[in-house]
Amino acid sequence: MSFQAYLDKIEEKTGKTPRALVDEAHQRGYGATDVKSGTILDWLKADYDLGRGHGMALVQVIKNGAQISDKHVGTKGTHSDPSNMLWLDGKATNPALR
Repeated sequence: MSFQAYLDKIEEKTGKTPRALVDEAHQRGYGATDVKSGTILDWLKADYDLGRGHGMALVQVIKNGAQISDKHVGTKGTHSDPSNMLWLDGKATNPALR
């Protein structure tokens, strides 16, 4: 599953865009680099019933922003993303899906 696909599934499951969840995390003080991933995962599990895989995808965005490594961009593997920039504003507004 691509990184973007993880974020799209998170939106389906929670009803919130990735950006809304990132904003909520930052309001809680979870955007700081010294916040442990486990703290964020516990919050995502308790409030949104997100498992570890989906939670870790969101942790990456919360801590590092929407840009991802070029490592999987354009590869033929299952984790391939078309761009190194993730779309955080919801599947319905993603220009790549139109």
